Amino acid sequence: MSIEQLAETAQAMVAAGKGIIAIDESTATIGKRFAAVGIENTEEHRRRYRELLLTTPKLSDHISGAILYDETIRQSTKDGIPFAQYMAKQGILPGIKVDKGTHPLAGCPGELVTEGLDGLRERLKEYYKLGARFAKWRAVINIGEDIPSGTCIEVNAHALARYAALCQEQGIVPMVEPEVLMDGDHDIQTCYEVTEAMLRSLFAALHDQGVLLEGTILKASMVVSGKACDEQADVEEVADSTLMCLKSTVPAILPGIVFLSGGQSDEDATAHLDAMNRSGNLPWPLSFSYGRAMQQTALAHWAKDLDGNFAKAQSIVLERAKENGLAAQGKWEG
Repeated sequence: MSIEQLAETAQAMVAAGKGIIAIDESTATIGKRFAAVGIENTEEHRRRYRELLLTTPKLSDHISGAILYDETIRQSTKDGIPFAQYMAKQGILPGIKVDKGTHPLAGCPGELVTEGLDGLRERLKEYYKLGARFAKWRAVINIGEDIPSGTCIEVNAHALARYAALCQEQGIVPMVEPEVLMDGDHDIQTCYEVTEAMLRSLFAALHDQGVLLEGTILKASMVVSGKACDEQADVEEVADSTLMCLKSTVPAILPGIVFLSGGQSDEDATAHLDAMNRSGNLPWPLSFSYGRAMQQTALAHWAKDLDGNFAKAQSIVLERAKENGLAAQGKWEG
């Protein structure tokens, strides 16, 4: 695939008023979400839940793409249509999570590195044949006493860049996700400094490894106070700090930035995105790639009656998509 085609896909991912729904939870993670609402973690229940999300009527009005898990991209609707094929017909780009999760970083207590580069080229070839047109790789950065270390930032940036180069080689747009976790009692200034250091390292690594930014999407965490911090930054401070950090680190040629919700409440995630877009004069589109902030209310409602509440749960998904689509344009009314 040419750079023009990669750029076209990347631009479609951040089309005005549209964002990405993340439904790439591993079998273990979705099991925890199901357990919390009393749903048995079976393959059929996982399939039905992903079908509920992906077949929501008019979803493509507000959703440009969906990140799938390996199991999901191989599954089909109850009518036998492969999910990726169904999505493409609806104008929703199929994406795929390709990393193998986080593991302890040797020599760096309390820090993690994402693995999965071994065999990635072949996996990407298969995913392209299955319909995937973009992919996602998540790095995790913890903030704590004397961490993150420079080593942790560097090795995760290198892995993200290596993954991105392999994606583009196979005609797949890489979504690079360096998540700075909210866990901890750090203040918003500390989060700013860590996020800035991570993004500087990431874009240096992408440049060094020949990744074409025109065909790349950044999935960023917002600059927020730690969950246990006594002073929680308000919506405007989060928006201002996040924008300042991004403007100082992210090249303007990038097609767009989507945010993860990262443990924020549904309303906070939407309010922060809306506030950033209301500021105007941005070098790139700012949109969303939410998982829990798009799904949790609908999942809780569906769990009460898997057959009877299917359509109602879909209406909740659509409403959350619409609200975040408005926030991506700075038009959310709260």
